[in-house]
Amino acid sequence: MTFIEKQGRTSLTDGARVRWTAAAPVDGGPRGADGERPPPVVLLHGGPGLPDYLADVAAMVADLAPVYRYDQRGTGRSPWQGRHTLARHVDDLGELLDAWGARRAVLIGHSYGADLAARFCLAHPDRAAAAMLMCGPFLGDWRAAYRAERKRRMTEAQRERLRVLEGVPHRTEDQLLTLAWFTDHSDAGRGRRWAERGARLRRPVAWAMNRELGDAGRADPLDGRVDELRERLPARTELLGGCDDPRPLSALAALARDLGHPLTRIEGAGHEPWLERPDVVRACLRRFVRDVSAA
Repeated sequence: MTFIEKQGRTSLTDGARVRWTAAAPVDGGPRGADGERPPPVVLLHGGPGLPDYLADVAAMVADLAPVYRYDQRGTGRSPWQGRHTLARHVDDLGELLDAWGARRAVLIGHSYGADLAARFCLAHPDRAAAAMLMCGPFLGDWRAAYRAERKRRMTEAQRERLRVLEGVPHRTEDQLLTLAWFTDHSDAGRGRRWAERGARLRRPVAWAMNRELGDAGRADPLDGRVDELRERLPARTELLGGCDDPRPLSALAALARDLGHPLTRIEGAGHEPWLERPDVVRACLRRFVRDVSAA
C-alpha cells in the first residue's frame, strides 16, 4: 500500500459531529510545478441518506494526493437529529475543509454527491480547485425515463415484490434495497451481488434526510442555475457517466454541453462504474488528479 489512512471526527458550528477518513501518500505525494503539494481530493458520496461508500474510489488516487471522505451528517458514524437543508450540507463541506486546513480542494462527487459538489461551487467557487461530477447531477425531466428503464430491467415478479416491500412497514432494508439497486448495474447477475453487498454496508438509510433533501432539490433545482454554474465551476471540470446507467446518459450529456465541459462515457458500466470497469475509471481519475497536481 502506497498510502496511509487515519480517521477523525470534526465538530461543526451547530453541534453536529462528522466522522471522516483521510488517506494520504506515504511520501507526501508529488509536487506541482511550483513545488507546492497538490490540493486534497474530497469525495462526496450519494444518497442522500446513505453513509460513505467511496473507499474503493479513494484507493484509486490516494497515492497521488490526500483524499478525504466523510459520512454526511445523519448517516453512518455522523449522528444528527434535526432538519436537513442543502445550504447546511454545503456549509458542512466548507467547515470540514477549514478543519482539514484546506483552502481549496478537488471535488469528486457521485450521484447526489455530484449535486452537492455543484452547489458548493455555486456558493464557494474560490474553494474548488477542480470538480469531477460522476453519474450526476441529472437535470430536466429524467425521472420518467429512469423509472421506465428500471422497470424494463425487472421481471414482473420483481416489480411486484418491490411494490409490496415499498408499502410494508416491517420490511427489511436488505430486501428493499437489493431490489431497488440491482438495476443500477450493466451486468444483471453481478449487479444483484453488488446490490446485496451495498444493502448490507449502506444501512441504515436516513429516510427522513432523503425526503427532506429530495424536496429541497425539487424546490431549488439546478436546472435554473446552469448559466450561473457555468461561470462558477472551476476551469478543470469534467463529467463522467456509465453508458448503462438506467438514469439517462443523454441528460448528463446535455448538461455537459450546456456547461462546456467534457463528458467521459464508460462503456459496460452503470451507476457505479468503478465496480464494473475499475481499470477504466481508475485511469480516468488518476489522469484528472495528476493534471490538477501538475498545474
